[in-house]
Amino acid sequence: MPEIENDSGNITPANGEVAPEITLFGKYELGKLLGVGAFAKVYHARNVRTGQSVAIKAVSKQKVLKGGLTSHVKREISIMRRLCHPHIVKLFEVLATKTKIYFVMEFAKGGELFAKVAKGRFSEDLSRRYFQQLISAVGYCHSRGVFHRDLKPENLLLDENWDLKVSDFGLSAVTEQIRPDGLLHTLCGTPAYVAPEILAKKGYDGAKIDIWSCGIILYVLNAGYLPFNDPNLMVMYRKIYKGEFRCPKWTSPDLRRFLSRLLDTNPETRITVDEIIHDPWFSKGYKEIKFHLEDFDLKDHEGDDDGAKLLNAFDIISFSSGFDLSSLFNESGSSVRGERFVSAETPERIMEKVEEVAKRGERDNDEKERLGSEVGGTGW
Repeated sequence: MPEIENDSGNITPANGEVAPEITLFGKYELGKLLGVGAFAKVYHARNVRTGQSVAIKAVSKQKVLKGGLTSHVKREISIMRRLCHPHIVKLFEVLATKTKIYFVMEFAKGGELFAKVAKGRFSEDLSRRYFQQLISAVGYCHSRGVFHRDLKPENLLLDENWDLKVSDFGLSAVTEQIRPDGLLHTLCGTPAYVAPEILAKKGYDGAKIDIWSCGIILYVLNAGYLPFNDPNLMVMYRKIYKGEFRCPKWTSPDLRRFLSRLLDTNPETRITVDEIIHDPWFSKGYKEIKFHLEDFDLKDHEGDDDGAKLLNAFDIISFSSGFDLSSLFNESGSSVRGERFVSAETPERIMEKVEEVAKRGERDNDEKERLGSEVGGTGW
Protein backbone atom coordinates (compact mmCIF):
# COMPACT_ATOMS: atom_id res chain seq x y z
CA MET A 1 0.00 0.00 0.00
CA PRO A 2 1.23 3.50 -0.75
CA GLU A 3 2.72 5.84 1.78
CA ILE A 4 0.57 8.94 2.03
CA GLU A 5 2.05 12.18 0.80
CA ASN A 6 1.62 15.01 3.31
CA ASP A 7 3.08 18.21 1.92
CA SER A 8 0.69 20.71 3.49
CA GLY A 9 3.47 22.30 5.53
CA ASN A 10 1.78 21.45 8.82
CA ILE A 11 2.65 23.83 11.64
CA THR A 12 4.25 22.48 14.81
CA PRO A 13 3.49 24.49 17.98
CA ALA A 14 6.40 26.69 19.01
CA ASN A 15 7.88 27.02 22.49
CA GLY A 16 6.90 30.64 23.04
CA GLU A 17 9.73 32.22 21.08
CA VAL A 18 9.14 35.92 20.53
CA ALA A 19 9.44 37.37 17.05
CA PRO A 20 11.87 40.21 16.42
CA GLU A 21 10.16 43.57 16.84
CA ILE A 22 8.63 44.29 13.48
CA THR A 23 5.49 45.94 12.14
CA LEU A 24 4.25 44.61 8.80
CA PHE A 25 3.16 47.30 6.37
CA GLY A 26 2.81 49.68 9.30
CA LYS A 27 -0.34 47.78 10.27
CA TYR A 28 0.44 44.54 12.13
CA GLU A 29 2.82 44.31 15.07
CA LEU A 30 4.25 40.78 15.26
CA GLY A 31 4.31 39.06 18.64
CA LYS A 32 4.92 35.53 19.90
CA LEU A 33 5.83 32.75 17.49
CA LEU A 34 2.95 30.25 17.65
CA GLY A 35 4.19 27.51 15.34
CA VAL A 36 6.74 26.47 12.75
CA GLY A 37 6.35 24.44 9.56
CA ALA A 38 8.57 23.46 6.65
CA PHE A 39 7.48 26.48 4.60
CA ALA A 40 5.89 28.83 7.09
CA LYS A 41 5.90 30.36 10.54
CA VAL A 42 2.78 31.48 12.40
CA TYR A 43 2.86 34.50 14.70
CA HIS A 44 0.43 36.13 17.03
CA ALA A 45 0.07 39.75 15.92
CA ARG A 46 -1.87 42.89 16.75
CA ASN A 47 -3.56 45.35 14.45
CA VAL A 48 -1.83 48.57 15.45
CA ARG A 49 -4.84 50.74 14.70
CA THR A 50 -7.67 48.63 16.15
CA GLY A 51 -5.81 46.52 18.72
CA GLN A 52 -7.39 43.36 17.28
CA SER A 53 -5.44 40.12 17.76
CA VAL A 54 -4.76 38.14 14.59
CA ALA A 55 -2.65 35.17 13.54
CA ILE A 56 -0.21 35.75 10.69
CA LYS A 57 1.19 32.86 8.67
CA ALA A 58 4.39 33.95 6.96
CA VAL A 59 5.12 31.74 3.95
CA SER A 60 8.57 31.75 2.36
CA LYS A 61 8.24 32.35 -1.37
CA GLN A 62 11.64 30.76 -2.06
CA LYS A 63 10.84 27.57 -0.10
CA VAL A 64 7.45 27.26 -1.77
CA LEU A 65 9.03 27.54 -5.23
CA LYS A 66 11.78 25.05 -4.38
CA GLY A 67 9.26 22.65 -2.87
CA GLY A 68 7.00 22.85 -5.91
CA LEU A 69 4.08 24.02 -3.79
CA THR A 70 3.04 27.01 -5.88
CA SER A 71 -0.33 25.46 -6.69
CA HIS A 72 -0.92 24.60 -3.02
CA VAL A 73 -0.47 28.20 -1.88
CA LYS A 74 -2.52 29.54 -4.75
CA ARG A 75 -5.32 27.05 -4.05
CA GLU A 76 -5.27 27.66 -0.28
CA ILE A 77 -5.77 31.39 -0.82
CA SER A 78 -8.50 30.79 -3.39
CA ILE A 79 -10.31 28.35 -1.10
CA MET A 80 -10.12 30.49 2.04
CA ARG A 81 -11.50 33.44 0.05
CA ARG A 82 -14.71 31.51 -0.62
CA LEU A 83 -15.30 30.30 2.98
CA CYS A 84 -17.19 32.30 5.59
CA HIS A 85 -18.49 30.21 8.51
CA PRO A 86 -18.50 30.59 12.32
CA HIS A 87 -16.50 27.38 12.74
CA ILE A 88 -13.87 28.02 10.06
CA VAL A 89 -10.83 30.22 10.66
CA LYS A 90 -11.44 33.43 8.74
CA LEU A 91 -8.88 34.83 6.32
CA PHE A 92 -8.91 38.62 6.66
CA GLU A 93 -6.41 39.56 3.99
CA VAL A 94 -3.23 38.49 2.21
CA LEU A 95 -0.16 40.72 2.12
CA ALA A 96 3.13 40.19 0.34
CA THR A 97 6.72 41.33 0.00
CA LYS A 98 9.38 40.18 -2.47
CA THR A 99 10.26 37.19 -0.26
CA LYS A 100 7.17 36.41 1.83
CA ILE A 101 3.42 35.95 1.56
CA TYR A 102 1.46 36.76 4.72
CA PHE A 103 -1.91 35.20 5.53
CA VAL A 104 -3.66 37.46 8.06
CA MET A 105 -6.18 35.23 9.83
CA GLU A 106 -8.53 35.04 12.75
CA PHE A 107 -6.63 34.33 16.00
CA ALA A 108 -7.80 31.19 17.83
CA LYS A 109 -6.83 31.92 21.42
CA GLY A 110 -7.61 28.41 22.70
CA GLY A 111 -5.00 26.69 20.52
CA GLU A 112 -5.31 23.22 19.02
CA LEU A 113 -8.08 20.82 19.96
CA PHE A 114 -5.36 18.15 19.93
CA ALA A 115 -3.63 19.74 22.94
CA LYS A 116 -6.88 19.62 24.90
CA VAL A 117 -7.80 16.01 24.12
CA ALA A 118 -4.18 14.93 24.73
CA LYS A 119 -4.78 15.73 28.42
CA GLY A 120 -7.64 13.27 28.57
CA ARG A 121 -10.68 12.02 26.69
CA PHE A 122 -13.83 14.11 26.52
CA SER A 123 -17.24 13.24 27.89
CA GLU A 124 -19.75 12.00 25.34
CA ASP A 125 -21.69 15.26 25.58
CA LEU A 126 -18.58 17.39 24.98
CA SER A 127 -17.50 15.10 22.14
CA ARG A 128 -20.94 15.58 20.58
CA ARG A 129 -20.74 19.38 20.95
CA TYR A 130 -17.43 19.61 19.09
CA PHE A 131 -18.51 17.05 16.50
CA GLN A 132 -21.67 19.06 15.78
CA GLN A 133 -19.55 22.16 15.19
CA LEU A 134 -17.15 20.18 13.00
CA ILE A 135 -19.94 18.74 10.83
CA SER A 136 -21.53 22.18 10.48
CA ALA A 137 -18.23 23.50 9.06
CA VAL A 138 -17.49 20.45 6.90
CA GLY A 139 -21.01 20.35 5.46
CA TYR A 140 -20.70 24.03 4.61
CA CYS A 141 -17.32 23.44 2.88
CA HIS A 142 -18.83 20.68 0.78
CA SER A 143 -21.74 22.93 -0.21
CA ARG A 144 -19.15 25.43 -1.46
CA GLY A 145 -17.32 22.75 -3.46
CA VAL A 146 -14.40 22.47 -1.03
CA PHE A 147 -13.01 19.22 0.40
CA HIS A 148 -10.52 19.61 3.26
CA ARG A 149 -8.72 16.24 2.93
CA ASP A 150 -6.60 16.65 6.07
CA LEU A 151 -9.06 16.85 8.96
CA LYS A 152 -7.48 15.95 12.31
CA PRO A 153 -7.41 17.44 15.85
CA GLU A 154 -4.19 19.33 15.06
CA ASN A 155 -6.06 21.28 12.37
CA LEU A 156 -9.00 22.09 14.63
CA LEU A 157 -8.49 25.20 16.75
CA LEU A 158 -10.44 26.68 19.65
CA ASP A 159 -11.39 30.31 20.10
CA GLU A 160 -11.68 32.28 23.34
CA ASN A 161 -15.15 30.76 23.92
CA TRP A 162 -13.76 27.24 23.40
CA ASP A 163 -15.70 26.90 20.15
CA LEU A 164 -14.15 24.94 17.29
CA LYS A 165 -12.52 26.49 14.22
CA VAL A 166 -11.39 24.40 11.24
CA SER A 167 -8.01 25.53 9.86
CA ASP A 168 -5.23 24.60 7.42
CA PHE A 169 -6.70 24.23 3.94
CA GLY A 170 -3.28 23.57 2.36
CA LEU A 171 -4.28 20.11 1.13
CA SER A 172 -7.85 20.98 0.23
CA ALA A 173 -9.38 20.21 -3.15
CA VAL A 174 -12.17 21.89 -5.09
CA THR A 175 -14.72 20.50 -7.52
CA GLU A 176 -12.68 21.80 -10.44
CA GLN A 177 -10.03 19.16 -9.63
CA ILE A 178 -12.44 16.26 -10.00
CA ARG A 179 -11.56 14.07 -12.98
CA PRO A 180 -14.03 12.88 -15.65
CA ASP A 181 -14.65 9.73 -13.58
CA GLY A 182 -16.16 11.98 -10.89
CA LEU A 183 -13.37 11.30 -8.41
CA LEU A 184 -10.23 12.85 -6.95
CA HIS A 185 -6.94 10.96 -7.25
CA THR A 186 -4.22 12.83 -5.34
CA LEU A 187 -2.80 10.81 -2.45
CA CYS A 188 -2.75 13.12 0.55
CA GLY A 189 -3.61 13.41 4.22
CA THR A 190 -2.25 12.15 7.55
CA PRO A 191 -1.79 8.34 7.77
CA ALA A 192 -3.94 7.62 10.84
CA TYR A 193 -6.84 9.67 9.44
CA VAL A 194 -6.94 8.58 5.78
CA ALA A 195 -9.90 6.67 4.39
CA PRO A 196 -9.43 3.13 3.02
CA GLU A 197 -10.39 4.17 -0.52
CA ILE A 198 -7.37 6.50 -0.64
CA LEU A 199 -5.16 3.52 0.12
CA ALA A 200 -6.80 1.60 -2.73
CA LYS A 201 -5.49 4.20 -5.23
CA LYS A 202 -8.63 3.96 -7.38
CA GLY A 203 -9.91 7.48 -6.87
CA TYR A 204 -12.17 8.79 -4.15
CA ASP A 205 -15.03 11.14 -3.34
CA GLY A 206 -13.68 14.18 -1.45
CA ALA A 207 -16.81 14.52 0.70
CA LYS A 208 -16.74 10.86 1.74
CA ILE A 209 -13.09 10.90 2.84
CA ASP A 210 -13.77 14.01 4.94
CA ILE A 211 -16.61 12.10 6.66
CA TRP A 212 -14.22 9.22 7.42
CA SER A 213 -11.72 11.65 8.98
CA CYS A 214 -14.54 13.19 11.03
CA GLY A 215 -15.30 9.68 12.30
CA ILE A 216 -11.67 9.23 13.39
CA ILE A 217 -11.80 12.60 15.17
CA LEU A 218 -15.02 11.69 17.02
CA TYR A 219 -13.49 8.36 18.09
CA VAL A 220 -10.38 10.17 19.42
CA LEU A 221 -12.49 12.70 21.35
CA ASN A 222 -14.49 9.93 23.02
CA ALA A 223 -11.70 7.39 23.54
CA GLY A 224 -8.58 9.53 23.95
CA TYR A 225 -6.67 7.43 21.41
CA LEU A 226 -6.79 6.46 17.72
CA PRO A 227 -9.03 3.64 16.43
CA PHE A 228 -6.37 2.48 13.95
CA ASN A 229 -2.80 2.67 15.21
CA ASP A 230 0.39 0.66 14.95
CA PRO A 231 4.14 1.47 14.99
CA ASN A 232 4.35 -0.31 11.65
CA LEU A 233 2.75 1.91 9.00
CA MET A 234 1.82 -0.97 6.70
CA VAL A 235 0.13 -2.83 9.58
CA MET A 236 -1.87 0.32 10.40
CA TYR A 237 -2.90 0.69 6.76
CA ARG A 238 -4.15 -2.90 6.72
CA LYS A 239 -6.26 -2.20 9.82
CA ILE A 240 -7.72 0.89 8.16
CA TYR A 241 -8.42 -0.98 4.93
CA LYS A 242 -10.25 -3.74 6.83
CA GLY A 243 -11.96 -1.32 9.23
CA GLU A 244 -10.69 -3.19 12.29
CA PHE A 245 -11.39 -1.14 15.42
CA ARG A 246 -13.02 -1.53 18.84
CA CYS A 247 -14.88 1.07 20.85
CA PRO A 248 -13.90 1.51 24.51
CA LYS A 249 -16.28 0.04 27.11
CA TRP A 250 -17.66 3.44 28.14
CA THR A 251 -19.01 4.13 24.63
CA SER A 252 -22.83 4.24 24.55
CA PRO A 253 -24.70 1.89 22.14
CA ASP A 254 -25.93 4.86 20.09
CA LEU A 255 -22.41 6.22 19.68
CA ARG A 256 -21.06 2.75 18.77
CA ARG A 257 -23.67 2.47 16.04
CA PHE A 258 -22.96 6.01 14.85
CA LEU A 259 -19.17 5.43 14.69
CA SER A 260 -19.70 2.24 12.69
CA ARG A 261 -21.55 4.28 10.07
CA LEU A 262 -18.88 6.99 9.99
CA LEU A 263 -16.06 4.44 9.76
CA ASP A 264 -17.76 2.28 7.14
CA THR A 265 -14.98 1.07 4.80
CA ASN A 266 -17.41 1.14 1.87
CA PRO A 267 -17.72 4.77 0.72
CA GLU A 268 -20.97 3.95 -1.09
CA THR A 269 -22.75 3.05 2.16
CA ARG A 270 -20.88 5.42 4.48
CA ILE A 271 -23.14 7.95 6.20
CA THR A 272 -23.56 11.35 4.50
CA VAL A 273 -23.66 14.81 6.06
CA ASP A 274 -27.43 14.98 5.65
CA GLU A 275 -27.84 11.58 7.33
CA ILE A 276 -25.46 12.64 10.12
CA ILE A 277 -27.57 15.69 10.94
CA HIS A 278 -30.68 13.52 11.29
CA ASP A 279 -28.99 10.77 13.33
CA PRO A 280 -30.45 10.40 16.87
CA TRP A 281 -27.04 10.52 18.58
CA PHE A 282 -25.89 13.59 16.65
CA SER A 283 -29.14 15.56 16.72
CA LYS A 284 -29.40 15.63 20.53
CA GLY A 285 -29.29 19.33 21.44
CA TYR A 286 -28.20 20.28 17.91
CA LYS A 287 -29.13 23.74 16.69
CA GLU A 288 -28.55 24.54 13.07
CA ILE A 289 -26.14 27.47 12.76
CA LYS A 290 -27.61 30.53 11.06
CA PHE A 291 -25.34 33.02 9.35
CA HIS A 292 -25.32 35.38 6.39
CA LEU A 293 -23.49 34.62 3.13
CA GLU A 294 -23.75 37.96 1.37
CA ASP A 295 -20.10 38.32 0.57
CA PHE A 296 -17.27 35.82 0.22
CA ASP A 297 -14.60 38.19 -1.10
CA LEU A 298 -11.63 39.32 0.95
CA LYS A 299 -12.18 42.70 2.53
CA ASP A 300 -10.14 45.01 4.70
CA HIS A 301 -10.75 44.77 8.44
CA GLU A 302 -13.89 46.40 9.69
CA GLY A 303 -13.21 50.04 10.41
CA ASP A 304 -10.24 50.32 8.05
CA ASP A 305 -12.01 52.88 5.91
CA ASP A 306 -9.72 55.85 6.39
CA GLY A 307 -8.78 55.87 2.70
CA ALA A 308 -5.30 54.46 3.32
CA LYS A 309 -6.20 50.94 2.24
CA LEU A 310 -3.38 48.44 1.97
CA LEU A 311 -2.87 46.45 -1.19
CA ASN A 312 -3.37 42.76 -0.63
CA ALA A 313 -1.35 40.12 -2.47
CA PHE A 314 -3.79 40.01 -5.37
CA ASP A 315 -3.39 43.74 -5.98
CA ILE A 316 0.39 43.40 -5.69
CA ILE A 317 0.51 40.52 -8.15
CA SER A 318 -1.52 42.49 -10.65
CA PHE A 319 -0.20 46.00 -10.29
CA SER A 320 3.18 46.33 -8.57
CA SER A 321 6.39 45.58 -10.44
CA GLY A 322 8.34 45.99 -7.19
CA PHE A 323 6.38 43.25 -5.48
CA ASP A 324 5.58 41.13 -8.53
CA LEU A 325 4.59 37.63 -7.38
CA SER A 326 3.25 36.53 -10.76
CA SER A 327 6.03 33.94 -11.04
CA LEU A 328 4.66 32.33 -7.87
CA PHE A 329 1.04 32.20 -8.96
CA ASN A 330 1.29 31.92 -12.75
CA GLU A 331 2.58 28.65 -14.12
CA SER A 332 4.17 30.37 -17.10
CA GLY A 333 6.23 32.58 -14.81
CA SER A 334 5.81 35.47 -17.21
CA SER A 335 3.96 38.71 -16.71
CA VAL A 336 2.24 40.81 -19.32
CA ARG A 337 3.09 44.48 -19.28
CA GLY A 338 0.42 47.05 -19.90
CA GLU A 339 -1.30 50.13 -18.57
CA ARG A 340 -2.56 49.42 -15.04
CA PHE A 341 -4.12 51.31 -12.17
CA VAL A 342 -5.29 50.70 -8.59
CA SER A 343 -8.64 51.92 -7.29
CA ALA A 344 -10.56 51.54 -4.06
CA GLU A 345 -13.81 51.70 -6.04
CA THR A 346 -15.90 48.60 -6.80
CA PRO A 347 -15.54 47.08 -10.30
CA GLU A 348 -19.11 48.16 -11.08
CA ARG A 349 -18.39 51.79 -10.15
CA ILE A 350 -15.15 51.75 -12.16
CA MET A 351 -17.03 50.53 -15.25
CA GLU A 352 -19.66 53.24 -14.76
CA LYS A 353 -16.93 55.87 -14.71
CA VAL A 354 -15.23 54.38 -17.77
CA GLU A 355 -18.54 54.48 -19.67
CA GLU A 356 -19.12 58.10 -18.55
CA VAL A 357 -15.68 59.11 -19.84
CA ALA A 358 -16.21 57.21 -23.09
CA LYS A 359 -19.59 58.90 -23.69
CA ARG A 360 -18.10 62.29 -22.84
CA GLY A 361 -15.31 61.62 -25.35
CA GLU A 362 -17.83 60.74 -28.04
CA ARG A 363 -19.76 63.95 -27.37
CA ASP A 364 -16.53 65.99 -27.53
CA ASN A 365 -15.55 64.38 -30.83
CA ASP A 366 -19.01 65.05 -32.28
CA GLU A 367 -18.75 68.68 -31.15
CA LYS A 368 -15.29 69.05 -32.69
CA GLU A 369 -16.49 67.62 -36.03
CA ARG A 370 -19.51 69.94 -36.03
CA LEU A 371 -17.40 73.03 -35.27
CA GLY A 372 -14.76 71.95 -37.76
CA SER A 373 -17.32 71.78 -40.54
CA GLU A 374 -18.71 75.20 -39.58
CA VAL A 375 -15.27 76.90 -39.92
CA GLY A 376 -14.57 75.31 -43.29
CA GLY A 377 -12.92 72.10 -42.20
CA THR A 378 -9.76 73.68 -40.83
CA GLY A 379 -9.58 70.89 -38.27
CA TRP A 380 -8.22 70.89 -34.74
